[in-house]
Amino acid sequence: AVWEVEFTESIPLDKTIEEELIARQEKSFTALYQCLLANADQYQSSVWAVLGESGISVKSLVAVLSFFVLAGKSKVASGHQRVNSLCAASVYLLLLRIPGSIGNKVFHEVLLDTCLDLTRHCWPQDSEKKRKKDLKSSQTEGKRSKPQRKDSPQMEMEEEEEEEVEEEVHLSGQDLMRIRDAVALLVQSLLRLLQTFPLKDSPQTMIHCFQVPPGCICTPGSFHTVEPAVALWHCYHECLRCADIQMVEKNEYRSHGAQAVGMLTSQMASEDYACFIKWLCNFSRSSKMVHRLFSVDVVMVLLEQPERRPEECRDPDLVCFLMHRFLIQNLLFARRMDESPTVQGHALNCLAQCLELPSLNATRAIHNLFCASVNFVTGPQNMNKVTFSFISVFNAAKENLALLLRRVKDSKTNVRKAALQALLGLLKHDVIPMSWENLQTLSERCRDPSVSVKKKALQYLTLTSLYQVKPECSVVQKAWLQGVVPAVADSETSVQDKALEALDQVLLSQVKPYSAGCHLDAGQRLMWDLLGLLCHECQNLSRYFSKAFTIWSKQNKFTPSFISNLISHTEADHAAGAWLLLSKVVSSSSRLPYGKILDAWDKMVRWDVNATTCCHILCVMGDIAAHLNEETKERVVGSLSPSLCISYVLCDCFCCCQAFLNQRCGELVSACESYLASIILTDNGAQNLDEELMVKHLHTLGVASLQCPAKVNKRTVLLVESVLTTHSEKLAECQTELPASLPLSQFKANWLPTRVRAHGVITLGKLALQNEELAQKYLPVFARELEVGTEVSVRSNVVVIMCDLCVRYTNMVDHYIPNISACLRDKEAVIREQTLIMLTNLLQEEFVKWKGSLFFDFMVALVDPVPAIASLTEYCLLHLLLKKNPEMFSQHFIECIFHFNSYTKHKSYNKFSQSERERIHFSLKGQQYREKRFQIYCFLLEHFTDAQRFNITNKINQTILACFADEELPLDADGANILSETFNILSLKEFKLQTISSSAGAAAGEEAEEENMATMAKAVLQAAQKKVVSQVRKKAFIENTVPLIISLKNLLEQKRSPVLRDLMGYLQVTMQDYRNEVKEIFSGDEQLAAEMEFALKIAEKERATVEQVDNDSLAGDGKKAQVRAQCMCSSDCSFKTL
Repeated sequence: AVWEVEFTESIPLDKTIEEELIARQEKSFTALYQCLLANADQYQSSVWAVLGESGISVKSLVAVLSFFVLAGKSKVASGHQRVNSLCAASVYLLLLRIPGSIGNKVFHEVLLDTCLDLTRHCWPQDSEKKRKKDLKSSQTEGKRSKPQRKDSPQMEMEEEEEEEVEEEVHLSGQDLMRIRDAVALLVQSLLRLLQTFPLKDSPQTMIHCFQVPPGCICTPGSFHTVEPAVALWHCYHECLRCADIQMVEKNEYRSHGAQAVGMLTSQMASEDYACFIKWLCNFSRSSKMVHRLFSVDVVMVLLEQPERRPEECRDPDLVCFLMHRFLIQNLLFARRMDESPTVQGHALNCLAQCLELPSLNATRAIHNLFCASVNFVTGPQNMNKVTFSFISVFNAAKENLALLLRRVKDSKTNVRKAALQALLGLLKHDVIPMSWENLQTLSERCRDPSVSVKKKALQYLTLTSLYQVKPECSVVQKAWLQGVVPAVADSETSVQDKALEALDQVLLSQVKPYSAGCHLDAGQRLMWDLLGLLCHECQNLSRYFSKAFTIWSKQNKFTPSFISNLISHTEADHAAGAWLLLSKVVSSSSRLPYGKILDAWDKMVRWDVNATTCCHILCVMGDIAAHLNEETKERVVGSLSPSLCISYVLCDCFCCCQAFLNQRCGELVSACESYLASIILTDNGAQNLDEELMVKHLHTLGVASLQCPAKVNKRTVLLVESVLTTHSEKLAECQTELPASLPLSQFKANWLPTRVRAHGVITLGKLALQNEELAQKYLPVFARELEVGTEVSVRSNVVVIMCDLCVRYTNMVDHYIPNISACLRDKEAVIREQTLIMLTNLLQEEFVKWKGSLFFDFMVALVDPVPAIASLTEYCLLHLLLKKNPEMFSQHFIECIFHFNSYTKHKSYNKFSQSERERIHFSLKGQQYREKRFQIYCFLLEHFTDAQRFNITNKINQTILACFADEELPLDADGANILSETFNILSLKEFKLQTISSSAGAAAGEEAEEENMATMAKAVLQAAQKKVVSQVRKKAFIENTVPLIISLKNLLEQKRSPVLRDLMGYLQVTMQDYRNEVKEIFSGDEQLAAEMEFALKIAEKERATVEQVDNDSLAGDGKKAQVRAQCMCSSDCSFKTL
């Protein structure tokens, strides 16, 4: 009957049997326990047979045991009943341990959980609780006190415990001793059970196993010696060893288990604690990701405990394990290089938390990781040793910081977020300096591809973090601007709003009226410091800053009082910042104090104002020009002489003042032309050259020509051309009447500095933008310069000009796109980066199409020797270009195989035109470039959809494998390389369908905490989807791939080709998913089926060997590496045998 009620209630025994068992006390259970234990060790297979021969029903035996087990749970149970309950539970656990218990239906999850809970029910609670209850009731009678808020489960637990205290029976000292011994026996039984009995399908039972050891240790008065605690630790060790992956990877389970370990270790002697830490060190290197993750949680719990003193441990070899420094440096920080991104991120998160711990030794340990500090010993004999130690520590600290900065740029989102938190903690606590390199890394993450990382970086850059530590540090202010201001233009609205809120809080809200004697508070000083940086060091942020004001203007943020307050600061020391803000807000304001602005203009013309401030004032004048009378306009325009505009480079602000353009533009062009002629056409021009002034004239001429192209004549064009060539003699001869053009094949070096020539290219390009004939004339010259030019700045500017011309004259420049894309392989990194950015912009706006070799040139940029350029290429492809054309990668994938191997014998692929120079520069043919080719293949495959993977597999069958099987393509040296590479590509893990592989491996749990766990309905849907996709894939493999594989195998055997090895390797990888269907799949080739079965068996043995070493023995890294190496050798031998 007790089986029918699922052991939820007790069914009374026969009175005679119950009285007989009670009379013998626990002796019956002890005798049965010892008998079963002896037989379990010696005759494991005959225990169930003996019970059957004796006429003892296993179900009845379990039912009898359950009667005593359930009786001990009663709160009014006597001491004798409690001892019998614990002994009966021990017998039940021992029965479960004996092989065959599952088959004989001994296991029942409810009964097992009840047995594990007995340690809490059978040991009496301390009478202190009763005294507390009495005290509480007396306080309630006297006066009401405000109750403390508690969670409902905790309140229910306390109420239940208080009721138990009221009704508990009195237990003698002898009863307590017997109960303690029975608890110890139960723990020993649990230890024996965990050695053999699997709990994979019972996560709740596993939680109870975790609760038993600390529950026994922490029960008041239960144990008073070290030995039982050590025994319980061994029990807990078995819990960890047998814990299923599913149990550990859940955050709440890990946290609960870690807290249990902390309670357990707190009761250990220092020597036993050190042994445990030594074991934990090996456990943290387990091959299972969840074990390493759990070890990090345990370390954080242990760090919250007081550090143990070295003198408490008698073994000198174990003293080092007592220190918090060992936990941080050898267990926690060691996980920073873990192969799992989840473990990396968790370890870095915990590292940041360590800085907040009250333990000074923990904080000092982190300082030692990132700071070079050595205790110097006086005396000349120690100086060499100290110097060497300092250098070693300094290098180690430098490497640790460099690694952390790399983790901030990791490919995994959770790792980047955790590394950001760690970096912020190190900066806040002065562990690492507030240098630009460190802060720049933080500000760059505000432009991270991941929205969550961007928000986290913006949060770390707000005033509540770094500014709270060093609000007046200029480096911190610059990093704040570089991080927050560009986020205004972010594509994600929430990120944009966060940046606007920060700018509003720091800048707009701090504008107060100014008077000469007023004192600026900290917020105002910060605002003017930031605006000063925007005027000088951070001028590159101007367009992002302008976008913020465009958004704010729609929200009516700029009131008349705000404008008045701002104008009051135009005569202060920080006037540059005030004019900057005015230039942004004046266009969106209806009522302005024009008189004050004109007064400031008059002062600017008379005084020596820097060029940046002058431009801001001119922008303000342009915006208010429509509200001025004609006389005032003439006075303002008259004050702007050409020399003033050139010296201040005010031409960039001309568009704001059309009146000036109409009246003075021709004068500017003439002035620039005269100056260029005085330098280029005179004998002493080299002596009179002022490089800075020459650059200003060229820049002014270029901008003026864009605004008023009609003012530019042929003489002006030839003068600019002479900056880049040696035509000054011909130009001097024909001063009166100039020819239509002068012969020009390429730029030639002359006596002018490179900087001047570089600006000459930009000016020439601006002239060509307004004249199609000039563009047609100079485009071949620009293209030739890219090929043979030697000056980096000149060639870099040529790339910019040709891409600008492509926007204006798209069809004309289209012919020269290969010349531009060839710069992606230029020897100069700055040109490669410039070309990448410009081409990406053109592709985004569709001025350029993916034609010819352009896609493959971008792929080569993915493996650029400069990591920053490779990373930029990846960003451009994934986040800018792939979104516009999602099929781009799959459309070009097969052609990549032929193109990068320079194979041209296929009738359809790699047939586009390409110059010999391009072919040589972009070739990745040969074994020396194999790693780069596969890096490209893996990148493309990682970003395929499953549909694209499935289709590309069929396409490879038709266009590559079938061509070789039908001998359309010759199996010569080049053909063998293509076929070998194809098999290696098909063997890549990135080629597997994600629907099938995502739930199969450990990677499935990697991001379990980053992404919320799927609901049960979603899990069922995914399982069904996986089944359907697997069946479709299997069918396609049997119908389309297997016949080709059999044909190719026969062909390769006939020709004795080494490609056969790659074919077999591909089959071994693919057939892992069909281990039990080898004969069915290869029914057309029995020999191949036999060979595959043999190879799969060997691979299975290798995996079993590695897992046994990793999981059972927790061997050191060296031993693991040795075993894996042996497995690789045996795998190699198996292929040779095949």
